[in-house]
Amino acid sequence: MQAVVLEGNGGPEVLTVREIPDPTPGPEEVLVRVVSTALNRADLLQRMGLYPGPEVEFEVPGLEFAGVVEGAGPRVHGLDVGDRVMGIVAGGAHAELLTTHHRQVVPIPESIGIDDAGAIPEVFMTAWDALVLQGGMGPGSTVLVHAGASGVGTAAIQLAKAYGARVLVTASSGKVDRCRALGADLAVDYTDEDYVEAVREATGGAGVNAILDVIGGDYVDRNLRCLAVKGRVIQVGVMGEAQAQINVSRLLPLRASIIGTVLRARPIEEKVALTQRFGREVLPWFDDATLAPVIDRRIPLADIAAGHEYMASNANIGKIVLSV
Repeated sequence: MQAVVLEGNGGPEVLTVREIPDPTPGPEEVLVRVVSTALNRADLLQRMGLYPGPEVEFEVPGLEFAGVVEGAGPRVHGLDVGDRVMGIVAGGAHAELLTTHHRQVVPIPESIGIDDAGAIPEVFMTAWDALVLQGGMGPGSTVLVHAGASGVGTAAIQLAKAYGARVLVTASSGKVDRCRALGADLAVDYTDEDYVEAVREATGGAGVNAILDVIGGDYVDRNLRCLAVKGRVIQVGVMGEAQAQINVSRLLPLRASIIGTVLRARPIEEKVALTQRFGREVLPWFDDATLAPVIDRRIPLADIAAGHEYMASNANIGKIVLSV
């Protein structure tokens, strides 16, 4: 099969597309022919050696996929060859074929084309897990989402509205209008506005119940100034500086929490439970158009290096889909 292989760590030049052996499914795994996948910040970090993937013979990046079941192990039940499925994996999705545990896939909603579905799993599961399962978001909540025009951000805006929450976002000046169009109640242009003051004004000084942050750095301390009592900061990425100085005394009267989270490193049992619950609770919203993938552009798998360069430029709104 053709796959993106990391030949080392560094710039986009370490990405190669070449032939490697087809994977073989284990007893509880399915073999999926990938039709679409997508880029995530983690792929750029993995390329640079900052977010290692699983130790395998060929280091193939890629955390999400949509495709068709092509084979299955003897202990797989409930899936047939030809079924349209999507899901997240710890790596290996930037390839023509992959294997994954059969409980880590969910059916592609009937209303979503398989070419678009590769843009759904990673960002919608990440945003849903962070805001709902860990952040406690529900009807009447107010949440702040940083990088509102990113893949995770565009998913988070839609999920917040679906759950009946009020959503405030930060974005650059060229992206705030798109965030509003997706449903953001307030979009703050971080290039010339202080989001802390904007949040205080928008909430009447009460603060927000949860913050979804992919930035880190000096945002960490500033986030504490935006929280309501018992508020939670859910840190799902570090696009800025990894180090931060915070005023810990702000946490105490608020009884607030800072939660760090990733999906890749979780045990298989947790990933299966998350995937199956996501399938039950969130997928129906795609068929009634409450949720939809936001796709910036499509790039052939062979042009993977160009995709990395484009994502690094921060120009995208929503997902960069790789067509396999």
